[in-house]
Amino acid sequence: MDDTKLKEQYYTPPPKVSNWESFKTFLWNSETNQFLGRTAGSWAKIILFYVVFYLVLAAFFSVLMFLFFQTIDYNKPKWQLDRSLIGTNPGLGFRPTPPDTHIDSTLIWYKRQASNYALWVQKLDDFLQDYREPSFLPGGGQNIIQCSDGNKPPPGKVCAVNIHQLNPCIKETGYNYDKGSPCIFLKLNKIYGWEPAYYNDTKNLPAKMPADLKNFIIQEKNREPYKKLETVWVSCEGENPADIENIGPISYLPSRGFPGYYFPYINTEGYLSPVIAVWFESPARGVLINIECKAWAQNIHHDRHERRGSVHFELMID
Repeated sequence: MDDTKLKEQYYTPPPKVSNWESFKTFLWNSETNQFLGRTAGSWAKIILFYVVFYLVLAAFFSVLMFLFFQTIDYNKPKWQLDRSLIGTNPGLGFRPTPPDTHIDSTLIWYKRQASNYALWVQKLDDFLQDYREPSFLPGGGQNIIQCSDGNKPPPGKVCAVNIHQLNPCIKETGYNYDKGSPCIFLKLNKIYGWEPAYYNDTKNLPAKMPADLKNFIIQEKNREPYKKLETVWVSCEGENPADIENIGPISYLPSRGFPGYYFPYINTEGYLSPVIAVWFESPARGVLINIECKAWAQNIHHDRHERRGSVHFELMID
């Protein structure tokens, strides 16, 4: 073979083969001993590389996670109060809340038919389950004791929340939903280490505080002049003139506020947020009523748009 023909053979296209023959050659090339385009040595090298790579990556991640968990205290948050994203201004929550299908809604709407209001009653039953059976809480409820005004629980103990003396806002009456005078439960959102600054001096009550609440606080103070009123007070009222007209009389059970011995919250086993049952005794029928409830302490500031220190919901009974 002369040099010209030798050079030409390098430019000769490979013989045409079928797709199946090409695929079989890719799977196993007997001439080069390649499987899927690689020899056994090439496969061994790349597998070894990725095994070592992922082992080093897993070890690096594990070391970082170990160091990270050394900085975590499972009993309290690292950033608290002003240094935290939650801040120092608690909000209010209400129960029952609308179904998950209407998660953005704040409307409590029902008809006085058992099949219609059963959903709301069941939601309250579920919410209050831990309050009825605190033995199922972490620690078995062994830390729960009975507290009274001026006597905070000792370290490692928490105060009981009694929900059995809230008649008619109890399970046995269906929380009065069948009578068209429902009970709505309020709770103060938990902030670790937060303590309320109470309104002990009746002369410094804020101007925007509802008149009926002011009168109630003054009466409580006059009843026992030397008693400190260590309570986070609560008020509920209609947002607009029409709502005020339609809301009807309101009762607060068991009291008009959250007693001070429940604060501060420090994540003690068995702790339950105190609750207040707001009983709407005779709200107008077939009318949408906008309601705003507020918590009152010197270090609770209100902002209706951001729902700071307050909660908004609507009530409609057909």
